[in-house]
This record gives sequence, structure tokens and C-alpha cells, in this order.
Amino acid sequence: MNQTATHPIAITDKDFSEQVLQSEQPVLVDFWAEWCAPCRALGPVIHTLAADFDGKAKIAKIDVDANQQVAAQYGIRSIPTVILFDKGQVVETFVGVRPKSDYAGAIDKLA
Repeated sequence: MNQTATHPIAITDKDFSEQVLQSEQPVLVDFWAEWCAPCRALGPVIHTLAADFDGKAKIAKIDVDANQQVAAQYGIRSIPTVILFDKGQVVETFVGVRPKSDYAGAIDKLA
């Protein structure tokens, strides 16, 4: 899969620490699964955020079915859950589908 900066980065259990916790930029991580209809509805918003914040913040997605270790570590019980990280720390957590402005506003405070 070609991951240009205008698309969310696909993250796994193996590279989560490097991509998210050690990132110099804020990272918005969408915890999702293929079978989850609300997750699919949120997908276009996440893609738009990736383009909007290109160079200012990382936008990433992690499939909770394929990457259960990170999902368990952050207590993901319902999806979609979107977590904003800054300097390796959780800054804000959004559960369920929220308006794009909620995510953008949280990133704007950091970026």
C-alpha cells in the first residue's frame, strides 16, 4: 500500500512505539476494524484530516483485530476510538464517530 502523507499511516503492534510514542509531531490514531460500520463511516474524515494536517501532525489507523496488543494496552472497548497522542502521552480520547471539527480542534491546540 502506498502511504503518501495525505493518507493515514497504517500502524501495527510492532511499529506503534516508533510511529506514535516516539513521534516528534502529535499523532491522531484511529482504532478501527473492517467489520465496524461506524469505523467505515469515520474513514473519509480520517483521510481528510491526514491531508489537512500534512506536515503538522501524523494521522494513523490501527486495525484492532490484527493488532490486539496496542488495543488492549489502551483499553479500547468500543470502536471507533480515536486517541490523540503528543510526545508519547494521551492528550485526548474520542469514542464513537465525532464531527471532524472535534478532531481538528484537538490537533490545532498542539500542532
